[in-house]
Amino acid sequence: MKVELKLARHILERHLKETSSNRGLTDSIRIHQVADPVDMTQQAADRDVAVQILDRESVLARRIRSAIDRVQDGSYGICLQCEEEIAPKRLKAMPWAELCIACQEQADKYTSQNRGRTTASEDWTEAA
Repeated sequence: MKVELKLARHILERHLKETSSNRGLTDSIRIHQVADPVDMTQQAADRDVAVQILDRESVLARRIRSAIDRVQDGSYGICLQCEEEIAPKRLKAMPWAELCIACQEQADKYTSQNRGRTTASEDWTEAA
């Protein structure tokens, strides 16, 4: 089991290094002054895409670091929701997986059902 944990940690660290190496995108979100409105629109669209990519990579890096912490504390491979073992195939495909398939499906279902809904406090914030 120690060998498997060492391998998992090595894989996670490699993935973390890969997500960190893509930080060159931060240059693409800088605002450059251009006179042409079409160029301004294109730059804004490019910045939006770069911000989305950076956000996605930031979330992934956080999940990978969390998985490395779970390797260290001995809870790696255990679902954070139901505390059952996460299938080895799932961990092989996504070494940073926090949830088993069943719990992940529930989480995805909950997220998709609540996407687009706003709370009363969000409605007030938008109105202000």
